[in-house]
Amino acid sequence: MTEQAKEIGLTRDAMARRVALDIRNGAYVNLGIGIPELVAKYVPEGREVIYHTENGLLGMGPTPEPGEGDPELINAGKRQVTANPGAAYFHHADSFAMIRGGHIDVCVLGALQVAANGDLANWSTGAPDAIPAVGGAMDLVAGVKTIYVITQHCTKTGDPKLVEVCSYPLTGLGVVDRVYTDLAVIDITEQGFQLVELSPGVSFEYVQERTGASLIPIGDGPPGGAQNLRVFAGHGAGFFQGSPPTPRGGDVARSAGRGRG
Repeated sequence: MTEQAKEIGLTRDAMARRVALDIRNGAYVNLGIGIPELVAKYVPEGREVIYHTENGLLGMGPTPEPGEGDPELINAGKRQVTANPGAAYFHHADSFAMIRGGHIDVCVLGALQVAANGDLANWSTGAPDAIPAVGGAMDLVAGVKTIYVITQHCTKTGDPKLVEVCSYPLTGLGVVDRVYTDLAVIDITEQGFQLVELSPGVSFEYVQERTGASLIPIGDGPPGGAQNLRVFAGHGAGFFQGSPPTPRGGDVARSAGRGRG
């Protein structure tokens, strides 16, 4: 990957802040391990979001400052967290009943690959030394109403993570609603990857070159036309707040086999 590719786009914290803008007030949200955990730091002012972790906590707060955490208060990724006022603790089985019962509104996950039809691969590359099981991610994508993915647009070696068809073992079929990367915000539609926003200084062509499937530009003009694109500018209150996508599963819990072909 070139130096230019490394420098352009949003930081991980800016990506997490952008995701937080699309989470509605009062939502119950599960955060995956890694970049998704940062989202808890950026609840917009005047908005309340109730964060859930599958090891048994509802009302999770952000990661504490070094040396200030409780070693017995951790999330599913074994990272120390805080508990907001009114937080509740419960059994692991009850936590998964919330997930499988369709009671969690949004889940934010990382990804190894996302396909143009919304298939997600986020737990294994299929290599012999890969982790042996998918864990809770399969339950989350099957039971949560809306699935957001937050990830770098490309791997460290420059390979696209947004692809036509996933080559890694799948977590779920047709489950992703929106993808947030360092380069863009992209919706999953019946027609494929629909560009929603661009990071500052990023062009349509730049994103398309780093995507392993066709991108649909915003608007009716030709691909790359400036009139078709929105750019979210700034890493603070100046972010453009786009409209969150309508969950393809509506208010009904997803099934693990649901896909779009």
